[in-house]
Amino acid sequence: MKAIALTRYGKPETLEELEMPIPALTDTQALVEMRASSINPADSLMRSGAILQGPMAEKYQVQLPIVLGFDVAGVVKQVGAKVRHFKPGDRVMGIVPMGSYKDYVAVEEDHLAVIPESLSFEEAGAAPAVALTAWQALFEHGNLQPGQRILIQAGAGGVGHAAVQLAKQHGAYVIATARDDNHDFVKGLGADEVIDYTKADFAAQIAKPVDIVLDTAMNPSTFGTAGLGPIGEKNYSVIKDAGTYVSVVAFASQFPQVRDIEAHFFEAQPNRADFEAIVRHMRENKLNIHVEEVYSFSAQGLYQAYRKSEGQSKRGKIVISRGSTSVADTRGKVDG
Repeated sequence: MKAIALTRYGKPETLEELEMPIPALTDTQALVEMRASSINPADSLMRSGAILQGPMAEKYQVQLPIVLGFDVAGVVKQVGAKVRHFKPGDRVMGIVPMGSYKDYVAVEEDHLAVIPESLSFEEAGAAPAVALTAWQALFEHGNLQPGQRILIQAGAGGVGHAAVQLAKQHGAYVIATARDDNHDFVKGLGADEVIDYTKADFAAQIAKPVDIVLDTAMNPSTFGTAGLGPIGEKNYSVIKDAGTYVSVVAFASQFPQVRDIEAHFFEAQPNRADFEAIVRHMRENKLNIHVEEVYSFSAQGLYQAYRKSEGQSKRGKIVISRGSTSVADTRGKVDG
């Protein structure tokens, strides 16, 4: 089968098309024919080699060549002996620890959910990592309640744009940060206020303390230090006493203990129940994953996708697809 593999760290052009064997299944896995995947920040950090010098390096002890990619959307072709919730022919989306940029992917049963015919593979391929992270950040770690005020950093990004929608659907008052050219997009997602962090001190623009900050904005100056940095410190300053700070980008093992603020970094934990809840929200148009652009499942397509993903002013997700390369038919219903 075809796989797009990282053969050396550095530029996107280090990705190459290779032939690899179709993965063997364990009893608890399903073999999924990949139709679409996407790019997440961790993919870019691994591709460049930056993650190997950072606080997450111990987790990613890998040898080249490696296949990147976490998100999977496709069709089940085979199931292991103990798989009970899926059968060949099911349309599914899910997540793998690493290695979705290939024709066939072995996925744990508990890391998958069936998707309806109304959901394109491209939108489903964009959703798993960002939607799961947003879901667990808000409802498991943030314990978001209706009527609470929440600041979501990087509201136009992958996790951020999903979180804005979910928080608003849950009845929260949503403040988000975004570049000026993304303000209409983020307001269209449901944000009550949008602050241009490039032109103003976001902390000074927030008139009333928030209950929760969800930080999804990767800061290159602090990545690898396991520290909060200036953005993290400002996040603390806008949280009310006994509020909550949830970070998916500050890899600190310990956070400052001030004003009884509960603060922590977390990584999303895949499970079928959460994925099914996310699919239900997507089916009911309560969550629309914005697909900014679609590129072909090829080495050249991935070069272009990474270049686009690592540029400025991103919205939603960049998708890799084995089908159409036209973005017009695969955008989410919420568009900027």
